[in-house]
Amino acid sequence: MELNATKRNLAAVPPVVVTLYYESLCPGCRYFITQQLFPTWTLLKDIMIVNLVPFGNAEEVPSENSPFSCQHGQPECHANMIEACILHNVAHTAFQVINCMESAADILLAAQPCLQLYAPSTSWAVIDSCVKGGQGLKIMHINGAMTRALSPAHTHVPWVTFNGEYTEEFEGKAMSSLFNLVCQLYKGGTPSACTGAQVKLDRSLCLKDF
Repeated sequence: MELNATKRNLAAVPPVVVTLYYESLCPGCRYFITQQLFPTWTLLKDIMIVNLVPFGNAEEVPSENSPFSCQHGQPECHANMIEACILHNVAHTAFQVINCMESAADILLAAQPCLQLYAPSTSWAVIDSCVKGGQGLKIMHINGAMTRALSPAHTHVPWVTFNGEYTEEFEGKAMSSLFNLVCQLYKGGTPSACTGAQVKLDRSLCLKDF
């Protein structure tokens, strides 16, 4: 789901496209979303686009009960699909809803209140129908295909690409200060917001099972 900047000079150079491949209950993913990605996007939304792909280390499995198997169990599969449906059905405030959920102690319990708070024009019935119907399955299948198509293949989440490219150098800088990295990658004039000092944050990863 592409989260477009709300105010951007169309004549300016292209924005920095940051794509996060993640899973909803991974502690490292939650930390990156709430402490790096969302705050950076809030400050730099004029020069960056965020794409969120909830799937992570999940696998598609032939099963009547659930077509997906997730690293942190079925609650994660459920939360992944809720977030995918929110990204698909909520227009301009989907990222706020996702950040609200990922910031909560219980992501699943927070889903409906976060939607009501940040996207009151979208009823929970719309999201629930997506999750329980075919739409959610189709979205998750697409997310799985996108994740499996990564080159190089992901070995952990959060997995972040910049303008479609992954490098260990980018990852290291993103986990240390995504804000500074986006400012460095932007090819246009330096925005006034790009004056923050780098803050070293702890990082954790959820390794992919092989």
